[in-house]
Amino acid sequence: MASFILNSIGIVPFINLLYWFKFTRKNEGGKKKKSKFDQLHDWKAGTPIGGGILIIFLVSLLYLIVAAILSWELKSSCIFPFIDEVHIILLTFLSFGALGLYDDWVKIFGKPEKGKVGFKFGISAKTKTIIQWALGLLIGAFLYFNLSLDFIHLPFVSVVIPLGLFFIPFAAFVIVSFSNAFNITDGLDGLSCGLLLIALVSFGIIASANLDLPLIIFSAIWIGALIAFLYFNIFPARILLGDAGALAFGAMLGLIGLLTGKIFALVFIGGLFIVEVFSSLVQLISLKFFNKKVFPMAPLHLSFQLLGWPEPKIVMRAWLTGVILAIFGLWLALG
Repeated sequence: MASFILNSIGIVPFINLLYWFKFTRKNEGGKKKKSKFDQLHDWKAGTPIGGGILIIFLVSLLYLIVAAILSWELKSSCIFPFIDEVHIILLTFLSFGALGLYDDWVKIFGKPEKGKVGFKFGISAKTKTIIQWALGLLIGAFLYFNLSLDFIHLPFVSVVIPLGLFFIPFAAFVIVSFSNAFNITDGLDGLSCGLLLIALVSFGIIASANLDLPLIIFSAIWIGALIAFLYFNIFPARILLGDAGALAFGAMLGLIGLLTGKIFALVFIGGLFIVEVFSSLVQLISLKFFNKKVFPMAPLHLSFQLLGWPEPKIVMRAWLTGVILAIFGLWLALG
């Protein structure tokens, strides 16, 4: 509730501040040849970008305050070293947020490059991927050496598979994959953050079962912030999340799956993020090797737009699907 109230108070002045700094979405299609994506979404030009910046700042600040107040009580009731867990949560949240903020800055104020269709905005995919993997490996090493995490848990049979040092690249893969998957999903008003809200409630339940109090507190603060943000992000959005939020939120979702040890549950609870990134991957491979499209447009939510589905209809049905997948994921995690 404190997080919800704090973010609710701050978001309207923050929107005005973004307008003042001209930190808004650009007309990415240019004046000439436009892609189908640009034709569908260029009406959103002028909408402030950067909701993720406010959420990352306020959630991190409130988490530090609560952690400091409750540190003595939490130290004696944590499954991981308290300080190390707080550090890894904030490291992931802030580092991927900083990378996304830099990408947002280049998109808005940098010079666009001409692509095959329309323009390319932001830092190159290669540069972004290298930095993501460097951060992912750093976080994976922190999990392995400081939190002694080196295993995955198989549902139902209660079997734990130790991965040893291989856990570090595995953790990096999970974090980078979900960071990119979230970023790709963040294409319709309210879609990605609504699905994230469902996922966080699910993992809050899992963290409670694990008695992971630092993670429970962080999830609760983040949930409050997301509810406040979604009020202004649902169609038609008054503020967009931006890459600062998208990259950080996806990376954190992957980290939460690793901290709880419920990777198989994460596959279902975050299932629509996986579907979205998989549809884009399939489309790219098919175009590269066979010069054919598998989907009318990728990621998958854009195909539904081309079919004529209104944006809110796609988002609401995605949320309902996310609820069903989350229930199944909880069953795997707690069954």
